[in-house]
Amino acid sequence: MIIIEAISTKREYFITGMYTLSLIFFGFIINSTKEILEGIYKIIKEQDVLISDYIDIGGLGAAFVNSGILGFTTLIILYILKINITGVSISVVWLMSGFSLFGKNIFNVWFIIAGVFLYSKFQKDKFSKYVYIALFGTSLAPLVTFIMFGLNTSRFISVVLGVVVGLTVGFILSPLAAYLMRVHQGFNLYNIGFTAGIIGTIVMSLFKSYGYSAKMRLIWSSGNNKVLSVFLFILFISMIITAYILDKQVFTKYKKLLSYSGRLVTDFMILEGFEACLLNMGINGIFSTAYVLLSRGELNGPTIGGIFTIVGFSAFGKHLGNMIPIFIGVLIGGITKTWSINDPAILLAALFGTTLAPIAGAFGWKYGIMAGFLHSSVVLNVGALHEGINLYNNGFSGGIVAATLIPVIEALRKDD
Repeated sequence: MIIIEAISTKREYFITGMYTLSLIFFGFIINSTKEILEGIYKIIKEQDVLISDYIDIGGLGAAFVNSGILGFTTLIILYILKINITGVSISVVWLMSGFSLFGKNIFNVWFIIAGVFLYSKFQKDKFSKYVYIALFGTSLAPLVTFIMFGLNTSRFISVVLGVVVGLTVGFILSPLAAYLMRVHQGFNLYNIGFTAGIIGTIVMSLFKSYGYSAKMRLIWSSGNNKVLSVFLFILFISMIITAYILDKQVFTKYKKLLSYSGRLVTDFMILEGFEACLLNMGINGIFSTAYVLLSRGELNGPTIGGIFTIVGFSAFGKHLGNMIPIFIGVLIGGITKTWSINDPAILLAALFGTTLAPIAGAFGWKYGIMAGFLHSSVVLNVGALHEGINLYNNGFSGGIVAATLIPVIEALRKDD
């Protein structure tokens, strides 16, 4: 049994690693080494606040190389810590890759991770116990680069302050994340996003008190739909084919996977196996890519970041059954409110708003649509609180929506 598990784990590491390396390979197909190195340097110097599309800032090749490097590095960290691959492992690898297209880079993530590492030492625990919080917690990486490169002060002071704040934020993430899970009761999959939103709001309130502001922006590339859609569809179709090759009964397992609500913690890999997760990832990747294209939106750093996040959480809570009601709710919001369904913020609300998928999974599609509809409004306003330094803004909004909606739903259903 131990030998079989070891072989299985190696296989899962290998397949996941190959997908992260494919992002690097794609980047080098698109641009020359010189262009990629110059692009990554531009990316590193950015303040990274929402929305900073690395495809526009550093070029298509540099953005994907940055994405692949961070995804692969995440996998290496898990391997060094001797962590068996589970659904949360898959989700964090793809989430790191996704957000490395618009906000996380090979420079700014390490200070948050180091802060969590220091907390583990303070608690006299193994870092492996906190590694997922450290990796997910890089949501606040833009806070580090905003302080280092965005303050109107001497570079020495800003760099030192950026390091100190990054380490401090990482240090307090673990206790806060554990406590704030109670607020939304596991119905917001991006719990760290909710935690980071609160930390970001407090930190930026302090900075604004002294006259410093991050100033949210919109850097949004366009015109790459053809090449990116071909790459993404090949990527996701290969997941479906691989899943079937590895297990001819995978569709039966997938059918069972669709029955789970997705509420934290629902680890599809532990429940139904790697092959079912891989199939679910491919299906959800195709669906979310098609949604962007059919909405006449742009495939770029932020939207592919949303697609990759869906793909990652397809091993840890998301499937078509609980996601589609969220998409419908956001779509209704886009049609009936004062914006279009392909506006950048609404596209991202649909993709990242699937953080609320467990509401549909647990209570039914009507409440899922309601959650998506509310989310499409809330997410457009909460970013101003942290001024775009929390990359998981939808997780922040999702926590607020879930914390408000769940007690109401339970009250309405108490006599059912």
